[in-house]
Amino acid sequence: MATNLVLYRKYRPQSFSEVIGQDHVVQTLKNAVEGNLISHAYLFSGPRGSGKTTLARILAKAVNCKNPKKGEPDNTCAYCLEIGQGKALDFVEIDAASNRGIDEIRDLKEGIRFAPARLKYKVFVIDEAHQLTKEASNALLKTLEEPPSHAIFILATTEANRMISTIVSRCQRFDFKKLNIKEIVGRLKDIALKEKVTIEDAALEVLAAHAEGSLRDAESLLDRVLTFHQGEKAIGVTVLQELLGIVDIHILATFVDLLQEKKTAEAIDFLNKNLEKGMDPQEFAKNLVEYLRRMLILKFNNEIKDTIAPGFTKEQQAKLVEQTKNIEGKFLTGTLKLFMQAEQDMKYANIIQLPLELAIIESIEKSK
Repeated sequence: MATNLVLYRKYRPQSFSEVIGQDHVVQTLKNAVEGNLISHAYLFSGPRGSGKTTLARILAKAVNCKNPKKGEPDNTCAYCLEIGQGKALDFVEIDAASNRGIDEIRDLKEGIRFAPARLKYKVFVIDEAHQLTKEASNALLKTLEEPPSHAIFILATTEANRMISTIVSRCQRFDFKKLNIKEIVGRLKDIALKEKVTIEDAALEVLAAHAEGSLRDAESLLDRVLTFHQGEKAIGVTVLQELLGIVDIHILATFVDLLQEKKTAEAIDFLNKNLEKGMDPQEFAKNLVEYLRRMLILKFNNEIKDTIAPGFTKEQQAKLVEQTKNIEGKFLTGTLKLFMQAEQDMKYANIIQLPLELAIIESIEKSK
């Protein structure tokens, strides 16, 4: 690759139109900039990797841009370039996860009093705002109650419920959503094209599903694949399984068959043989829980197999549907709960596969 930047930084959206999956937020912010209806404080709440800090930076550029066009920053004026390069003195980003105390907020309050050195607005972005201490939150509240006209606050958080309600009430709130498989695959395709790498659609779907709605996680996974993959052939699902430790769907399906058939010894033997071949036990547990979850959802709605099983081949989808038809609902829910617990217990187990083995035994014994 031409640059050492990781993909999620290299291809970070620079304008509202480049942001995917958050149309309701983007359109409102663009309208606010175009109509000069800027709020003094915003709260961006939502899951990680959904674009909160990216949109905060774009908004900072848009409100300060010398030549905005329909609410969009032009990304060519000096102010846009300074913010984009992290050189603008009037654009301040604070990571509340590591700067969560009263002293940091006091410093911020001192800086707010003075007019912007160069930009039209001083923009303060506080990431992971829910991690501010109680004292720091109260100090921030005082600032939000009487903000100077030249200051804009953008608070980003993954846990808005942990923030004090008086701060939330003084912000214009936007709730971000997890991105769906289609949205993430579309962005990954664009990146692969720019990186001049061929990657199969099924592999992109597996990456997107593995990212669990986080575009940043999906881009980081793609970065790992492109870093390790050498060769002219297209990158397929098998390459992903080898590089990222993603468990083969065939292994999951076979394992579930053994559970359904109440073959305790065979299931334990099958598990351990695959672990001996290098399968990651944590990754297996995670993927198994997701596989069982898909079965649970299909049990109630068989029509959504295409959306509930992204990255599956037609044969794998058919196998999933067949297993779902044949499994008892009570056994499925009980087994799912046991392996969810096993996934947690593995973090503290001296013998890492032991919680999985116990889950196998208990799930089968309870069904007899």
